[in-house]
Amino acid sequence: MNELALLLAATLNAGTVLAIAALGLLINEKAGIVNLGAEGLMLCAAIAGFATVVHTGNDWIGFLAGAGAGALLAAIFGVLVIWLNTNQYATGLALSLFGVGFSAFAGVKYVQEKLPERSNFSIPLLSDIPLIGAALFKQHPLVYFGIALTIGIIWFLYRTRAGLVLRSVGESPESAHALGYPVRRIRLLAVAVGGAMCGLAGAYLSIVYTPLWVEGMVAGKGWIALALTTFATWRPARVLLGAYLFGGVTMLQFALQSRGVAVSEQLLSMLPYVATIVVLALISRNPTWIRVNMPASLGRPFSP
Repeated sequence: MNELALLLAATLNAGTVLAIAALGLLINEKAGIVNLGAEGLMLCAAIAGFATVVHTGNDWIGFLAGAGAGALLAAIFGVLVIWLNTNQYATGLALSLFGVGFSAFAGVKYVQEKLPERSNFSIPLLSDIPLIGAALFKQHPLVYFGIALTIGIIWFLYRTRAGLVLRSVGESPESAHALGYPVRRIRLLAVAVGGAMCGLAGAYLSIVYTPLWVEGMVAGKGWIALALTTFATWRPARVLLGAYLFGGVTMLQFALQSRGVAVSEQLLSMLPYVATIVVLALISRNPTWIRVNMPASLGRPFSP
């Protein structure tokens, strides 16, 4: 039972990284922008957050630094693709490559650094419940923030006028422009907010999830987060569930290794990525379903 509780807790922890990043990318795509640079954003944010905590000793300032780094890089990406009409896919890939290289360069002197002593979080009384107490109520506050963020985005997108405007920009920017909405500024704001969320996920990875800095430590999580938006057919609740599913697959490999399962370590490490490919292949068998749920102007440039 204790092993099960630890596996559930680790699943929530791992899924939070994917959930926050994927929800940020969902905001981008609801506005009609595809950002393939999530991997690079998360890496730059990871080193920004980690370095900030090393120098300040404050995790929350580190989270702000990571979110700020992600928002800044995403805003630069937004200006390029929204105002200069560069290709969204090529620019996103360039951002991802830039992030990989820049984070490796900036993080050289932080490889051996250690963060201050970590605090143990728990919710009084609830954390003492057998099994679920250790699994659900001894998590970092950002785990609960990820769940609250999902609920907030659902409310924003489907219950507010601003959310309706954002979705209309992603469906038909021409119509939104004709009604007087500043389409390009709305898209830029969505891209910056999405970048901040990817940055927060990257900072969480290096400050809480690991916690250390290693070159390339995001290890494809940005690409999995990108795939999650399609897997979830652009629905926030499904993004959260999908993130926990992939988080569970990631943690399963460690659980199997700890039990001495006679399977190659490299094969177990492939599980999350194999699961991503399998899920996308299954979804792609029904292109009509994707087309119905996908924002109609996704990836298309707009010039007023």
